[in-house]
Amino acid sequence: ITDSGADVFDAGLATTPMVYWATAKFNFDASVMITASHNPKEYNGLKVSRTDALPVGYDTGLKELEEIILQNRSISPTLKKGKIQAIDMKSAYLQFLKTYKKDFTNLKIAIDGSNGMAGLLIEDILYQEPDYINLEPDGTFPNHEPNPLILKNVEQLQELVSEKKSDIGVIYDGDADRVMFVDENSRFIPPDLIIALLGHYFLEEKGLKGKVLQDIRSSKSVTEYVGKMGSEVEMWKVGRAYAALKLREIDGIYGGELAGHYYFRDFYYSDSGIMASLLVLQIISKFKKKGVSFSALIDRIKKYENSGEINYKIERKKEAMEAVKDFFIKEEKPVAFFDFDGYRVEFKNWWFNIRPSNTEPYLRLLVEATNEGLLKEKLSKIESIIVTYK
Repeated sequence: ITDSGADVFDAGLATTPMVYWATAKFNFDASVMITASHNPKEYNGLKVSRTDALPVGYDTGLKELEEIILQNRSISPTLKKGKIQAIDMKSAYLQFLKTYKKDFTNLKIAIDGSNGMAGLLIEDILYQEPDYINLEPDGTFPNHEPNPLILKNVEQLQELVSEKKSDIGVIYDGDADRVMFVDENSRFIPPDLIIALLGHYFLEEKGLKGKVLQDIRSSKSVTEYVGKMGSEVEMWKVGRAYAALKLREIDGIYGGELAGHYYFRDFYYSDSGIMASLLVLQIISKFKKKGVSFSALIDRIKKYENSGEINYKIERKKEAMEAVKDFFIKEEKPVAFFDFDGYRVEFKNWWFNIRPSNTEPYLRLLVEATNEGLLKEKLSKIESIIVTYK
């Protein structure tokens, strides 16, 4: 980078959202976060952003960058080499996050830092109020992998919630751009339902008007709950490279994904695990004062039975997707149809999303229905079609 004449500001250890925030706040031309995010210790990676923290994805520059690298094209020489200097973003970023920290003394909070980057910040915000585990950043991830979407990685937090009789458990991923929760009964909360929960802050308390973003896998419970608060839900593709741009395009208030990413207009249309957790704590604290627990609040939102996302290892992904879609459209008249990230086909009492992985030989399926029996019936039928395309 310096050989091409650009100056580099080295932030040192940081969360990914801290880098997004600083990119926009301090008007950098670009940023690179070195992280494997929620992946195991053997992995590494780069998250690249442009001005205003706009994501650089495969459709927005990464493909061209890949071609330059594969062609082994040399960097054009410059007369002046760029400089490297350290930059301290932490104090300014903490000051921003603390604006979302309210009085949580009525809550018993349990937090699992997953030995990731959240440990750099969270104690400086919440101090000693919560019960903490795995706060020390450690790239070997000695206690569990930093991916809270895999339920075995949440077990330590669930035990802590049970032991301490906590009102809520919070767990971050490796680079703290994602966050997930367990309720006072140690029940893992499907991350898409938190999109609906956040409506109590933005739509109810703040009275904001505008759209909310959800990904194509998110529950109809979210769409309906947010709708009752007077907001329209916009559905879009999976992944930050798509979600952050779409939220900006529609000037949405906030949004979220099944994977535990939550995006905010007030965070430069980017995602922040810590900001999301502070907002959720505000909501849970407010409802506890009214005698409503976290689990009771989630039960108000969740109205459907959901399979969660299931992966099928098959090579003929496209053929399988088409076969599933065609079969059910012939069987039953859809009430809604989306085709921008695989297919989401909605019927009166159930729906499914089927989409290919872009990087692995997996076909991903999610089914939701009004009751468990219908869910099992439809899931079984879809699986019987998929297995014929191995």
